[in-house]
Amino acid sequence: MMAWLQLWTMGLMATVALSVLPAVAEDSGLPVVEAEKLGSVDIVKKESHPVLVRQKRHWIWNSLYVEEEKPAPRPYKIGQLKSSQQLEVKSFEIEGEGANSNSPIFTVDAKGDLFVHRSLDREKKSTYHLIARMYDGNKKLIEDSGDFVVHVTDINDNSPVFDRSYNGSIEERSTIGTQVIEVRATDADDPTTANADLKYSLIQDFSAFQINSDTGVISCKIRNLDRETRSQYVVVVKAQDMRGLPSGSTATTSVTITITDTNDNIASFTRNTYMLHVPEDHRVNDKIGTLDLEDRDQIQNKEPIFTIPNDIGSIFNIELSPNKDGNLVLKKALDYETKNSYTFNVQVRENLQDLHFPADNTNSAVTNAKVIITVLDVDEPPVFTELIYTFTVEEESIVNNIGRVTARDPDKANKNIRYSILDKDCPIAIHPFTGQLSTLRMLDRELEATHVFQVKAQEEPTGLESFVKVNITVKDINDNKPELAVDEIFLCENDATDTVIGTLRATDKDDQPATFRFSLASESSNFSIRDHGNSTADVIVKMGPFSLDDPKDYSVDVRIDDGGQPVQTSITKLAIKSCQCDARRIPTRCKAGARRMGVSVHALIAILLCILTILVIVILFVMRKRYQKDSLANMKNSGEIHEQLVTYDEEGGGEMDTNGYDVSILSSACHDGSLLRHPDHHPHPSLYAMVQKPPHHSQPTACKGDMAVMIEMKKDEADHDRDIFPYDTLHIYGYEGPESLAGSLSSLESSSTGSNLDYDFLSDWGPRFRTLAELYGVDGPEYYHQY
Repeated sequence: MMAWLQLWTMGLMATVALSVLPAVAEDSGLPVVEAEKLGSVDIVKKESHPVLVRQKRHWIWNSLYVEEEKPAPRPYKIGQLKSSQQLEVKSFEIEGEGANSNSPIFTVDAKGDLFVHRSLDREKKSTYHLIARMYDGNKKLIEDSGDFVVHVTDINDNSPVFDRSYNGSIEERSTIGTQVIEVRATDADDPTTANADLKYSLIQDFSAFQINSDTGVISCKIRNLDRETRSQYVVVVKAQDMRGLPSGSTATTSVTITITDTNDNIASFTRNTYMLHVPEDHRVNDKIGTLDLEDRDQIQNKEPIFTIPNDIGSIFNIELSPNKDGNLVLKKALDYETKNSYTFNVQVRENLQDLHFPADNTNSAVTNAKVIITVLDVDEPPVFTELIYTFTVEEESIVNNIGRVTARDPDKANKNIRYSILDKDCPIAIHPFTGQLSTLRMLDRELEATHVFQVKAQEEPTGLESFVKVNITVKDINDNKPELAVDEIFLCENDATDTVIGTLRATDKDDQPATFRFSLASESSNFSIRDHGNSTADVIVKMGPFSLDDPKDYSVDVRIDDGGQPVQTSITKLAIKSCQCDARRIPTRCKAGARRMGVSVHALIAILLCILTILVIVILFVMRKRYQKDSLANMKNSGEIHEQLVTYDEEGGGEMDTNGYDVSILSSACHDGSLLRHPDHHPHPSLYAMVQKPPHHSQPTACKGDMAVMIEMKKDEADHDRDIFPYDTLHIYGYEGPESLAGSLSSLESSSTGSNLDYDFLSDWGPRFRTLAELYGVDGPEYYHQY
């Protein structure tokens, strides 16, 4: 309503101003054109009076106003353009914002009336700048560049807007007036008017908070905010324009206010008495139990401090848990047999430096509690008297009493303990009941100076067990002979008497410090030894000169005494080379001197294994030869040749047919003529020699080709080696060449009636083919004998 009254008042004032302007002009003597006489002019009258030089006239109007959001179903007038110059015929033109488009917002008629053609929005555009021109009837410009502004007046057509919801916080126990948060809303209306003048208020009446109606600042209204009672508030803020009048538009938003914690409560035990049960084998520095606390403050403001008696502090300790409760921790091992329970008091208090206010629970907090700890008996393993045992044993001796390993049962049962050594190869033995250590064999420090093993102690019969480490150090004795350590020694042909040809040193495997003394084990005519008494000695020429042509090798037997207890002595043959030397005693040519020769055990074993392997190979070879001779002898005693020779297949198989013959019997037939003898003991040809052959003139003689030459070579080899099979076995083919003129020797093509081949040449092949010659080379029926 107020906005409408304001707009009506402003429009009325503008109308009065426009009506008063002509009267003012008349009083001042200026020509005036009345608006009532202006109308549409059909005929333009030309001016007949003479042209005079006129003075510049000014437009007569102020700014024009148009109400926003005013409906415009048809154009409505918002004012009139006027000039101080009186003209009967005149016209107007405007241009500028909203006047130049095809669909203009503003238009002017011939009378100078200004019209608006649409509804305007001040929030989009609040002013329009226009230019007016006035012409006479001849279209002559009378008034130029009349600038004026059309103002769009605001109406309350926008509501306030909150761009977000708000979150604030305030510490508990804050003073009155402590600012929490500032809220702000916006209104798109004209900020110079009441349309955008906002007021803030809380919708609900909160006794804890208040808001500034102009600034939107929310502040604390009370001084006893308590997070433990209420930790969060949600308030609703209202913003209203029109300075908060009921007719104004409103908007709301929520504000979440969190009450932050302060240390205004002290820690309190949840119980008056804490009872804990702990086994006696509980590990040191591990937690036993927890003393729970209650503190209404948040954990960052929970700062308890525990106090326990001094005599208990050496056994137990209290540490803060992640939740800042009290963890009871064991500091010293418990022993049920010594003490089986503990009772003590624990106090808790708050860190006074962080406590800013008197605590809310001062009167109700439990700050003292009793702790009762009961120790539980546990079957414990044996306990050794020492963590590590160390003993010393002299080498090269059997010791029955090295020392004793002792363990006990810590429980009241006090069970018997049995001892054992885990390492099966350990040279040390232990008595199973007394723990007495002894040696199983003599120890050698030079092989192993320290023996380390574990001893197990176990409660009988199959109880708990414990282990302990035992170190046995082998004590050294003087049981190693000294060894000569010397570089190669040589003499020169021209070395004179008392010439030092080398220096002797020695080493000893024993750990004891040695003082070596050198001397000759046997008298030498050419050399002597000079001992310096500092474990070194020189080899000196006793008589020279020498010659490389002398076949004799020079050497000395060096005796070394290590000076220990007992004294160890060694004798070493030292070879001395003979050399030709230059003037500076640098050898140019040498004859190797006698050297000590020796073979190690490993080399000797390798040599024996090689000899044994060769011997086994020789034995196997001889046995194989004997077996072959026995096989040939057995073949001589085989049955009739005609019973074993022909064993071929019925179908035959060409050369494969030879697999059916046991031709070795033919060889036995050469040596044993039983198959060719008759009961009258006179030699007769065999049954196979009865085969008739054609006369010599009816069968061409077989030509000796490549096959014949090969057979001759093989036959000659067989004649000179009695250990191989005879070459007349049919299954041996050493050559595959052209067809033989002698044809096939297979019995498949043989006939008792005759043959087309001449086998006389078999008689020329030597004694190994004599049997074949008798079978196939006998002529005439006089040798035929009927069995």
